[in-house]
Amino acid sequence: MLRAVIFDFDGVIVDTERWHFEALTRVLAEEGIPLSWDEYTQTYLALDDRHCFRTALARHGRVADPAVVQQLSERKALYFFGALPDTFVPFPGVDAFIRRAAQKYPLAIASGALREEIEFILARVGLREYFPVVVAAQDVVKGKPDPEAYLTALARLNRLAPAKPVGPPECLVIEDSRHGVAAATAAGMRCLAVATSYPAEALRAADLVVASLKQVDLARVESLFT
Repeated sequence: MLRAVIFDFDGVIVDTERWHFEALTRVLAEEGIPLSWDEYTQTYLALDDRHCFRTALARHGRVADPAVVQQLSERKALYFFGALPDTFVPFPGVDAFIRRAAQKYPLAIASGALREEIEFILARVGLREYFPVVVAAQDVVKGKPDPEAYLTALARLNRLAPAKPVGPPECLVIEDSRHGVAAATAAGMRCLAVATSYPAEALRAADLVVASLKQVDLARVESLFT
């Protein structure tokens, strides 16, 4: 039985991946490291900033000193916020799906993005109130595809209602990336993937793949748990 829904953020709720790519590309270019969109989607998409910079430095024979990684991450966050527009529009169907789901289930976010990025954009799109739990990059040691973010989000949801804890098999994860689908599976949770960042074929490990949340209602999601 479905009892909780955990969302990824970038690429699921709002189309922010292009701004993450541009900010990451700018920082890496300043360090003499090129990055293409294809390489970004194949290797970096869904990784948190620390993991991105550690990976990029290692791939180019550079030492991933923690202080350097932290400095690069801070510069990337500065560029990311500087590139954001004044207004945001959630992906089609997201607003309605979240509002309907929140009437029946506790919701959480588990993302590799920074907390300040998530909070800022959620407030701008008017959806912050629906997520009592937000797990961000700062809250975990291991990023996706490790399941830590999803298991942490579930643990925090359970602390809000300790009398009736939810188990991983009772959770639905909504993801857009291969690393995210792998993290949900490793956490023992069902996964609905939206093909916003990858073609549907690349997300076939999910329990259900759709082009948009406009194509799915709660009844269809709940049928995954029967």
